[in-house]
Amino acid sequence: MYALFKIILFKFNSIDISFLWDQLQRNLGNTDYILNRLQSGNFTVFETISNYIQRPSIHNIINIFGNILIFMPFGAFLLLYSKNKGMTLINVLALSLSLSLCLECLQVVFTIGAFDVDDLILNTFGGCMGCIFFKLCHRILKFREWHFLQS
Repeated sequence: MYALFKIILFKFNSIDISFLWDQLQRNLGNTDYILNRLQSGNFTVFETISNYIQRPSIHNIINIFGNILIFMPFGAFLLLYSKNKGMTLINVLALSLSLSLCLECLQVVFTIGAFDVDDLILNTFGGCMGCIFFKLCHRILKFREWHFLQS
């Protein structure tokens, strides 16, 4: 979770609480500023992803795969640490989408990034991929253990 917040919100920079507090006070005091930031965000599904695919660069590739990869541990984490052993892919999808939406909104409120619906899609996909990968690995390990015991 720390890594998610650090990378998505602060882009590997240090976390400066006084800076965040100043940003929050300034922006909450001027709701027009937050509204303008929202209006400059991307609400068109697949627009950013399409632009990145049409104009491939190292930055664009890292952005696409980075948004997926950063959420994969979250999907696995939800399965690993859930008290409800019946955690489903739909639950992981909903929780990944919710966390991603919170992070996107925090970027707007603190003016440390822009809202992008495509980030929601990529992050949610990453959480689901982490869930699927974890379940697949778990089944493979169980099968190997069962096969080893049968030998």
